[in-house]
Amino acid sequence: MATRKTSPDDLLGPVTLAVGQEDLLLDRAVQEVVAAARAADADTDVRDLAPDQLQPGALAELTSPSLFAERKVLVVRNAQDLSADTIKDVKAYLDDPIEDISLVLLHAGGAKGKGLLDAARKAGAREVACPKTTKPAERLTFVRQEFRRVGRSATPEACQALVDAIGSDLRELASAVSQLTSDVDGTIDEAVVGRYYTGRAEASSFNVADRAVEGRAAEALEALRWSLSTGVAPVLITSALAQGVRAIGKLSSARGGRPADLARELGMPPWKIDRVRQQMRGWTPDGVSLALRAIAEADAGVKGGGDDPEYALEKAVVAVARAARLRRGGA
Repeated sequence: MATRKTSPDDLLGPVTLAVGQEDLLLDRAVQEVVAAARAADADTDVRDLAPDQLQPGALAELTSPSLFAERKVLVVRNAQDLSADTIKDVKAYLDDPIEDISLVLLHAGGAKGKGLLDAARKAGAREVACPKTTKPAERLTFVRQEFRRVGRSATPEACQALVDAIGSDLRELASAVSQLTSDVDGTIDEAVVGRYYTGRAEASSFNVADRAVEGRAAEALEALRWSLSTGVAPVLITSALAQGVRAIGKLSSARGGRPADLARELGMPPWKIDRVRQQMRGWTPDGVSLALRAIAEADAGVKGGGDDPEYALEKAVVAVARAARLRRGGA
């Protein structure tokens, strides 16, 4: 078995092992390898496989020589869930990996499938840590790293304000950093974050979302029109709507407890727990599902999938407000 440790910078190494349960980081580990492979060969064949798609013997077929000799990237998700026979196949492959094939194993990192994890490490796999962020300090570190990742600077106060406004979802935090750095020149400070994610109450995307999740359709529509007229980006409004509905879904399925305890469990500031508790009256699981579908449609519309972003947002706001009233018998 190979024991040479692959450099962390060698994205085209024979085996990459992404370990952890943070979906955003796992997806990025895959995207980095795929991007490097396609930079080397635009015709790279990428196979993204779930455990049930990699049956015993399938790996040998996938790694067999091609008539066209193209580069391949094989992504195996949830590798800890592979069958015992398939794990034997993977371990055997690790003994003699094939040139021009990059195998990416995504592993949760627990006790399940630990033999495969140990074998990949012993084989010298390039390892990427993808831990779940559970503490506010970790999310703050993530935001700081996101700004550095895109080559921009942000003040400590701005980073903290962004975490306080967005919460624990790393995808939403990353999206917010991307939005801010694409729209604003120079250092991102607390005032910039405030304009985008708090701002004037009547012009805030979160004010639109608050009124909608409270079932106050007319007020939400009024806030929406004012927001659009003052230059609030439509994508920020769909993001705020999604965050508002997801927060209700999370809190409604959480165990009861003090706001401070729930804040730690759900990754929200304690003040937000109190607000969401007030907003969730009237919501049902079906209502949450309906609202999220409507928001997803609006998000596609404002990102180029529709001809009228404003109309897409209005439809979503009305749908969310109606979903908020299902338990009260609203239409």
